[in-house]
Order: sequence, then structure tokens, then C-alpha cells
Amino acid sequence: MTQSPNKHYGRSRLYRDPENGVLMGVCAGLADHFGISVVGVRIAAFLGLIFFFVPVACAYLIMGFFLKPKPPGLYATEEEESFWRRTRVDPKRTVSDIQQRFREIERRIRNAEAYVTSSEFKLKRDFKEI
Repeated sequence: MTQSPNKHYGRSRLYRDPENGVLMGVCAGLADHFGISVVGVRIAAFLGLIFFFVPVACAYLIMGFFLKPKPPGLYATEEEESFWRRTRVDPKRTVSDIQQRFREIERRIRNAEAYVTSSEFKLKRDFKEI
């Protein structure tokens, strides 16, 4: 079994995203974490700076210095990234989606078991052996 090179990084953790950011990548990291538009986060930050300069500037600088940058290759696939984003944004919905998938898999297994144990399957198998 191979281990992920980013095993020590939390996939649901908040990171700053300097690769997609303008200044330190805090807004890009927040947008990525919550699955919202980075433009909206930047506009909100700008408006916050206009009306509440000191607290917003302090919060931005603190986050910029203390948040770790988003590691490259954090997610193996786009599907995995999408799963973790949905999990962060709406964990209850994600759990219900997983439960629904397992119910569907269980239903398919039951149908396969019912077919394999049926007399029709045995009869077809016997005809193929002839």
C-alpha cells in the first residue's frame, strides 16, 4: 500500500493559496476552502477594509503569516478535490450522498445475488455446459 506524499496535510484544512492569489493568497485560500468565487471574497475584503480597516487588515495579515500555503498535489484527482470541497461546504449533504451510493451498491449486490442463486441462472449455466 502506497502512502500519499501529502499524508500530513489536512485536506479539509484552510490554506492560503499564493499561486492563485494577489497578495499572500488569503482571499484565494478562503474562496477555495468554502467553494465560492474568489472575486466575491476579494470584494468583501476590500469593502471590509474600507469600513473596518484595522480589524480586517489585522485579520488578513495574521492569516497571511500563520496559514500554511496550499501544498502542490494536495488532491490526487479532480474528483477527490470536489469531494473534499463538498465536505467542507455541506458535510451533511456529503454524508447523505455517500449513504445513497452505498444503498445503490447494496441494491445492485442483492440483485446480483438473487440472480446467481436463482434457478434461471443454474438452468442457463447447465445449458452452456452441454
